[in-house]
Amino acid sequence: MMKLFDEIPYLEGERIILRKLTENDREALSEMAQSNNIYRYEPTYLLEQQYTDMDELLRDLYGKYFEQKQNLFLGIYLKENPEELCGLAEFYDFRDHLHMVSIGGRLREKFWKCGIGTEIAKLMSDYLFKETDIEIITASTMVDNKASAHVLEKNGFMTTSNIHKEDWGHAESTDAYRWFL
Repeated sequence: MMKLFDEIPYLEGERIILRKLTENDREALSEMAQSNNIYRYEPTYLLEQQYTDMDELLRDLYGKYFEQKQNLFLGIYLKENPEELCGLAEFYDFRDHLHMVSIGGRLREKFWKCGIGTEIAKLMSDYLFKETDIEIITASTMVDNKASAHVLEKNGFMTTSNIHKEDWGHAESTDAYRWFL
């Protein structure tokens, strides 16, 4: 069984594809990173928001972050238009000794309410459990992010506890749910 960071996966579902980002995604990445609406339920320190040069971001995503097993990003694409970036799927907080990783994602606004979030989480979870040695998958959602909570519930995730405080880089701790599968 392979380890999560042995390769950059290509995942294909019924309606979507998760694959490595390319230089053709620069404009959409930049648009995403500048959208306050997309990131209102996200931590303030996400990688794509830390870069002004998207070429540098792409080099670092598949260079140092991948090599250091910090983050694995995949672009989200609809099969009907596989060249247009819909959003980002992320594997993060990898703990090899525990066979555990966290997953997350964000979509460009024009792809909200298209019903693809559930398929994205399922593709990621199926890949982790069937193709890698990952045994535990976690995720976090802000309490107000009902859409993401619903996606996780539909994929069999359960909350680990009631609301708790997390450091998401905001002025105050963030009320969040922690999920596991």
